[in-house]
Amino acid sequence: MVGQPLGRRALEVSAAGGHNLWMLGPPGTGKTLLAERLPTLLPDLDVDQALEVTAIHSIAGVLPSNSPMMSRPPFVSPHHTASVASIVGGGSNVVRPGAVSLAHHGALFLDEAPEFPRHVLDSLRQPLEAGRVTVSRAVGTITFPAKFMLVLAANPCPCAQPAGAGERCQCSPAARRRYLGRLSGPLLDRIDMKVTIARSSRRELMADRQFVETSKVVAERVQMARERSAKRLAGTPWRTNAEIPAAVLHADYRPLEAAMKPMTACLDAGSLSARGLDRVVRLAWTIADLEGKDRPDVSETSTALALWLGVA
Repeated sequence: MVGQPLGRRALEVSAAGGHNLWMLGPPGTGKTLLAERLPTLLPDLDVDQALEVTAIHSIAGVLPSNSPMMSRPPFVSPHHTASVASIVGGGSNVVRPGAVSLAHHGALFLDEAPEFPRHVLDSLRQPLEAGRVTVSRAVGTITFPAKFMLVLAANPCPCAQPAGAGERCQCSPAARRRYLGRLSGPLLDRIDMKVTIARSSRRELMADRQFVETSKVVAERVQMARERSAKRLAGTPWRTNAEIPAAVLHADYRPLEAAMKPMTACLDAGSLSARGLDRVVRLAWTIADLEGKDRPDVSETSTALALWLGVA
């Protein structure tokens, strides 16, 4: 894909570390196209993961007839009219897994995210934190696994008017705030990267052609980064940086104090939450893995902080 180098970079980091991503920008800038390229960057599932994913899709009755075992990470993209039950799971007589479980070990993509009802979006908070979802019905209580990458795409306003020369948005400031306000603060606090996708000019597109890489090349870089993290996490139940618990993260994988300074300054200023701090540290490790470094330094932590704050 030509253009959007920041979006491409964020997608690579997301694939390498299993991080959540939010892309904001006017229509036609490539947000959906970027998200749909994510499966091509992810490595194949290992045997244990493939068995879990296959079992979930079999229970849901959506296992492909020509694929007795799923070897590729799933990519689930529900429509914005989806209910809470279809997202987190449910049913009356038979409890079935929802989209968060069907995306287990893969990605859940919500296009036009603010069009989803707020209570549906907020239902994602618990699965994102716990990696599983418990569904209680009269017939019983069932827990489904739900470790997935969440990718959100959103227009800046409900009219979706391109912000180009001579084109004016018809929405009031209050309407814009209400529209994006459906993505609650606690939900965005669980998003590792927030990227603004701007419209590219013809000159930018022409200049970017020499830097464009194929999905295969990026996927190889993602694979090497995952191998570095897997080697570091050998002997633990975690495989990607995004899975490391906060207690272990700060006990065993805390960057040096000099590298922590940008984050601690934002933490003291109140622009970074404790949960956000954990996510920035995990993100810094993934960026270091992609760069081939043994430990993140101030360059990686600063980049990770900028991506979390949405100012990269």
